[in-house]
Order: sequence, then structure tokens, then C-alpha cells
Amino acid sequence: MERSNPASIGTRIAHPLLRGTVGLGLASLGRIGGYRPLEQVFRLGRLIDLPAVALVPPNGTERRTVQLGTFRAEWLWNNNLADPRRRQDSALLYFHGGGYISGGLNTHRRLVAKIGRASWMPALNVDYRQLPSAHFTETLDDAVDSYEYLLEQGFQPERIIVSGDSAGGGLAFRLALATRERGLPMPGGISAISPWADFDSTTRNAHPNRHRDSYIPTRVLDIIVRRGLARDGQLDPTWSPVNHDFTGLPPVLIQVGSTECLLPDAEMLTRRCVQANVPVRLQIWDRAPHVHHAGSDLLADARAAIRDLGQFHRQIVA
Repeated sequence: MERSNPASIGTRIAHPLLRGTVGLGLASLGRIGGYRPLEQVFRLGRLIDLPAVALVPPNGTERRTVQLGTFRAEWLWNNNLADPRRRQDSALLYFHGGGYISGGLNTHRRLVAKIGRASWMPALNVDYRQLPSAHFTETLDDAVDSYEYLLEQGFQPERIIVSGDSAGGGLAFRLALATRERGLPMPGGISAISPWADFDSTTRNAHPNRHRDSYIPTRVLDIIVRRGLARDGQLDPTWSPVNHDFTGLPPVLIQVGSTECLLPDAEMLTRRCVQANVPVRLQIWDRAPHVHHAGSDLLADARAAIRDLGQFHRQIVA
């Protein structure tokens, strides 16, 4: 476990700002979600991706869209790297966050391009199917399909890093476990930013960070699980990565903020790695908001976190 230096001034300012803006909005969504029809509430989340088209990738980023069956993905790579469709050296397979109800290619294009650049490798940003049109089991199928696409293109599994943030971070772990279950070769590494990895909220609700998180209300996670993921009121424990044996998984890097409500998820994933003798680094960033990497244009802590991700990825494929 690694703890960062004290939070920068920018990160300290971001915490109350996010609580008073995004936090209030998500809290309102949580209240509405308890009463409004499921489809209406969840479809609101999908609208976030439309205005996010303004989040353009850094200068020098090349982009190509790929249609993978019923979902899309896009290649993002710096123009000083070879086109990944012509040279299959190494790849970052990235799953965006958004609680399985929001986010997409637009919301995460800039962040994924930055992580790919820091890693010196192209990134495949995946727009997997989400609630309410698809259940988590279908989302996992999309993740597996995107991994198989890379294998079919000629990428060696040990040179593929599976990564993601929030829901996508949990999905990265669940994909790695699915490769073992389905007889596919294991990827070379896993990195996760603030992963949501346990659909059972019991541990999170008992943790003091439930009231310290800058903007993620645990109530919203509960509603997504109860009204979107549960089938006949029941959760299959195998959907949550934390309920598996991690034997055979590749090296892992997990990054999370010290006050996040998802800190318990990160800690449980780390314990599973230790129990299975999987090399793991848990980085806890002082007072960093949920997926603070998205603020790297302004936050020095976020830029440092992206640099660490890139270094970890480069070490895996070296």
C-alpha cells in the first residue's frame, strides 16, 4: 500500500466544489431514482455523453472508430506511435466509468488518450452496453468481446493491459476473471481507478467514507443495484469481482482517493490479490475526489496519478 503526499491546494479546493455541485446533483438523482420509473432515470445518465463531445483529446491524438457487434469502441493513439490497426505491439483496453448507466466514448476520450500517451501505447476505449437496455451480464460479454477482438487482431495477451475507472475498474477485474472462466489467455496486467467492485453495499455503508466522499452518494449505487442489476430482488455474488479467487491474475495497480466511498472496494480487491499471491500496488491519494484523473488539466495530483499508471503499464510490457 502506498499513500500519496498531502493533497495539493487544487485537490483540496476541488473537494468542496464538487460536493456543492456534482454531489448535490447526484444526491437529487438518488432521491428521484427511488420513485421514478427505472427507464426514465437511467436514460438520463446516457444524455451526459452528448455534450461531452467538447472534451477533445490532446493535440497529436489519432482516433478511429471500431464497430464490435452491438457496441462501439475507438482507437486512440499518439501520432508518434504506429497505427494499432497495422502494428500490433501493445494495447490498453479501457472501460469507462459511470455506474453502468452513464458515460461513453465522449466523456472519457480525453482521459483515455492521456493515459495511453503516458503508457506509450494505443488505447481501445470501449462503449459497452449499459442499463437499462442491457444487464451487467451482457456488459461483461461486451468486455470479453473487446478483449477477443484485440487477440484476433494479433495482440499478444501478455502485452494487453485491461484498465478502467469506477464501474469500468470493476469491469476490468471481472473481465480478467472471465478470461480464466472461458479458457482465454490472461492479459498482462490490470489497472483500476476507484473501482466499483462489490454490488453488495453492506461494507461501504458501514465505512466512514460513506459521509466523506466529495460527490458520490452511496444511495445512488444502491439504487442502481436494487432497481437495475438485481433480478427478482436477488444479486448473483459472482457478478462482483471481490467474491472470486484471484489465483492466476496478472500484476495489479489500484488507485483510489482516501475519502472515497469506494475505498472499501479497493481494499477488498487488494486483499483478494494478496490472498492469491498476485503482485498488487494500492495507491491511496490524499483527499482525491472520485476519478480525480479527469481533472489533470488543473490538478497536479491527477497528472502524477496518470504518470504512475503509465509507468506501471510500461513496466508490464517491457
